[in-house]
Amino acid sequence: MASLTPVSQSQSVLDKPQFKSPALHANFPPVSLRSPSFRFRALRRHGSVPARRGGVLEMAPKSLVVSATTAEKPKKRYPGEAKGFVEEMRFVAMKLHTRDQAKEGEKEPQGQPVAKWEPSIDGYLRFLVDSKLVYDKLEGIVQKAAFDSYSEFRNTGLERSEKLAKDLEWFKEQGHTIPEPSSPGVTYALYLEELSEKDPQAFICHFYNIYFAHSAGGRMIGKKVAEKILDDKELEFYKWDGELSQLLQNVREKLNKVAEGWTREEKNRCLEETEKSFKYSGDILRLILS
Repeated sequence: MASLTPVSQSQSVLDKPQFKSPALHANFPPVSLRSPSFRFRALRRHGSVPARRGGVLEMAPKSLVVSATTAEKPKKRYPGEAKGFVEEMRFVAMKLHTRDQAKEGEKEPQGQPVAKWEPSIDGYLRFLVDSKLVYDKLEGIVQKAAFDSYSEFRNTGLERSEKLAKDLEWFKEQGHTIPEPSSPGVTYALYLEELSEKDPQAFICHFYNIYFAHSAGGRMIGKKVAEKILDDKELEFYKWDGELSQLLQNVREKLNKVAEGWTREEKNRCLEETEKSFKYSGDILRLILS
């Protein structure tokens, strides 16, 4: 039951000099809690009173008298960050599209839109051959796994090398000569190999953009090309075993999981690689019109 002792009586007990804290009695002499010197020392310990040195009061620097709330700066939020790192990558990639490709696009259109392309069989074969070289390299890198995180992306169902091999065999059966890989594909494959051994964050950027771009805009381009030069034949390159949306979601989850272990600096380095990914892929894509 709470004490009903009047406040004045309780206060008088604290006023008596003989009041001692049992825990402090062994090391400190008795002291009145209302003593001016007690209050002064207590305030000094909390930094509320200027220090005395040589009989002169010295004021603490203003920079030290700052509350924790004013010292803390709000954390910068990156577009898409709340949904996971894949959304951050998607946001950056969309900005590199033109407005006729995506509503978030900011780039000016270059060349004719896909609907007006006039592809040739020879150009399309060069595109497929160089694409296969890049996918071969990607799949080889995750199998070798110079970094443990790469092993997360084995057998995702998004792999394209075997599909492209079937398509190239079909063209060969139709009497077409399969060309050797050209400069765009060779250059990109070499770059991916070097990057994968020294900068896993940057490599993951290319991995994401290559596979996810093919599943979206790549399919649309394949359909348009097939309408013009293949009598609407759908190549294996544009087919997946299983539900594509689920395969993509599985890889998104793996990417987000891997990125959880990255610092903000490492995430930014990954995002900064997006433009290079677009450049290399664009060089290969333009082979369709060569």
